[in-house]
Amino acid sequence: MRVLIVDDSRSSLAMIGSIVKTATTADIDGCLHPFEALERSDATQYDLVLVDHIMPEMDGVQFTSALRARDAYRLVPIIMVTSDMDRNTRVEAIQAGATDFVNKPFDPSELQARVANLLTLRAAQVELADRASWLAREVDLATAHLLAREEEIIWRLARAIEYRDGDTGGHVSRVAQISQLIASHIGLSPERCRTIYLAAPLHDIGKIGIADAILGKPGKLTPDELRIMREHVTIGARILEGGSSELIRTAELIAQSHHERWDGAGYPDRLSGTDIPIEARVVAIADVFDALCSERPYKPAWPIDKAYAEIVANSGSHFDPACVKAFCASWAEIEAIMQGAAP
Repeated sequence: MRVLIVDDSRSSLAMIGSIVKTATTADIDGCLHPFEALERSDATQYDLVLVDHIMPEMDGVQFTSALRARDAYRLVPIIMVTSDMDRNTRVEAIQAGATDFVNKPFDPSELQARVANLLTLRAAQVELADRASWLAREVDLATAHLLAREEEIIWRLARAIEYRDGDTGGHVSRVAQISQLIASHIGLSPERCRTIYLAAPLHDIGKIGIADAILGKPGKLTPDELRIMREHVTIGARILEGGSSELIRTAELIAQSHHERWDGAGYPDRLSGTDIPIEARVVAIADVFDALCSERPYKPAWPIDKAYAEIVANSGSHFDPACVKAFCASWAEIEAIMQGAAP
């Protein structure tokens, strides 16, 4: 513990210091000038401050107010040493932040008792703050551990979906990365971009409910087969509905709406424009782009430049123009992802 005494009188400073020293094992510093005391307080954390009321450069009330303005001294006990018994003076000092008063001339025993009591209070305060900080760190660690487990489950489930869909080429990983880039370039917060990145891999989770014969069919789907294939969005939303975490709720929105179109010609709800959740609008571009660039049983892979042109050509019809603009702004990073050079 450290004690600071501020008094413009050398004799008073020495006397108070001597009395305080008999009441505590704390380190004691003394200052004749209040401005110097404030500078020391910035460099050193004191646990108790005693300040004289009447000083020429800055009185004790002004000093107390200036000290309380520092975050580190919002709760530190401050004793005002004063010969002024006027009620208004004491009210003013209390309003400035004084914790206690000692009257001049003071009783050494009383001063020692007040110092000892306030240092005990300060020690308990510091211990409580340390305990609170420790608990906060423990909560942060536990939360991070839970988030890491949730993310691991997401990625393992996404990998299972890829195998179910006959794709082991990293489609969901690329969709997640590209979605995060688009979300960032349209100005979403880092936290929301991260949530989209983690939720995007589950966009096609509903395909686990679609028959292998339809998923792996090498030719064009019949109208009935296409209707069944489109049910994967509803199946996915049902799998994810009622989630308690923001991540799962976002994944549900994406699974349900990533095949909606900006012009309202998509499915399953024929939403249009901004009625489509922004998360789904973002993932729709990433999903279509990577699907175009990937080989499928029914088509060869497109060159990435051709796929890029297709996305741009469908701005305002299939895709949100703002998201397409963000896609274009992210093109250098997207190229790196498609070439396997992303960090």
